[in-house]
Amino acid sequence: MKEFKGRVVTEGTVEAKALVSHQGLNTLASFQKALQFGDKKATCGDQNNPDLYQKQMVGKALCLPQTIGSTTGGLVLYCACSMGRQPACMLFSEPIDSLAGAGAILADVWLDQPEAKMPVIDNLGQEFLDYVKDDMDIVIKEGGVVQVS
Repeated sequence: MKEFKGRVVTEGTVEAKALVSHQGLNTLASFQKALQFGDKKATCGDQNNPDLYQKQMVGKALCLPQTIGSTTGGLVLYCACSMGRQPACMLFSEPIDSLAGAGAILADVWLDQPEAKMPVIDNLGQEFLDYVKDDMDIVIKEGGVVQVS
């Protein structure tokens, strides 16, 4: 087991299996099926992301460097949370981008539903992204501590 410390964007503790992307997550392309076509497992629809394409994102610890794509990214994350189709958490190796940060924070503040919560931690570092692999166990503890085993 290895521990990493990052910055808390939205609070929460969670245990989940890792789902890892070594490139940016195109939020709209990834969640479009979940938001428009009723895919309750949020199967990643981004054909340009071979790490995630066709993999289920709901309930996973989504580990990634950053998000990319259009200015709809924040709204997409907010909507995924409001529909209960979000990852268990999002763990960024780099500083979170403003769009993903806005979506995560709005969901945390505006949605008063326990099932809408999505802890987010950024600044975990490149060592974190190099270490974590799909299906490893992730535990988020208080204060931005992430355990990977």
